[in-house]
This record gives sequence, C-alpha cells and structure tokens, in this order.
Amino acid sequence: MRWVAGLADLCCVLLFVVIGRASHADGETLAGIASTAWPFLAGLAIGWLAARAWRRPCAVVPAGVGAWLGTVAFGMVLRVASGQGTAFAFVLVALAFLGAFLLGWRLVAGLPGKRWRRSER
Repeated sequence: MRWVAGLADLCCVLLFVVIGRASHADGETLAGIASTAWPFLAGLAIGWLAARAWRRPCAVVPAGVGAWLGTVAFGMVLRVASGQGTAFAFVLVALAFLGAFLLGWRLVAGLPGKRWRRSER
C-alpha cells in the first residue's frame, strides 16, 4: 500500500505542475516539466520523511498533512534557491491545489467500505 500512496502523491504533484505550466503557456516539454517539478517532488520526499508517512500512508494526519505542507514549504524554498519565482498568489494556489489533491485522495480512501483502506491495517 505504501508504494500506491507514494505513487498517488507523485501523480498529484505532477498534475499540479503540468496544469500550471499549461495554464501559463510554458509548454509541456519533459525538460520543462522536470525543471518545475523537482523542487516540489523533493519537498514531497521531505514531507514524507518528516511525517514518517510510510507508517500509515493513507492517513490524512500525519501522512497527508506532512506530504502537503512539505511539498509546498520545501518546494517553494527550493524554487527560490534555484532562481525560480514564488509569487504570493502562486503560494496560495499551490496550497489550495496540493491540499485538495494530497489530502483529498486520502479522505476518499478513508470513507467507510473502501477496500484499499483495509489493506493498510
């Protein structure tokens, strides 16, 4: 189940990057996506480590919150360090989108009767 949760988080971050690049007409080349994605993917990894998300990867707390806040906070810091922009509006959009997706799939997975929740226990 851990790898499925990790893959779901990875897909959420990549979706955020691809939609963001497309909405700004930045192009969707593999190099462009990688350039934009790496700070957020590194932040996701840091968030997973900080929250020890592998213990209960489908839990909203701490795994989801750790993944969400780690992705945004460390992603933005790494963007600044690498010379990429971090406008205040972009931070708010990242918080909203990544919060909805990284927490959202966990909320859905936690609904009563969901088959994949049982395999976590």
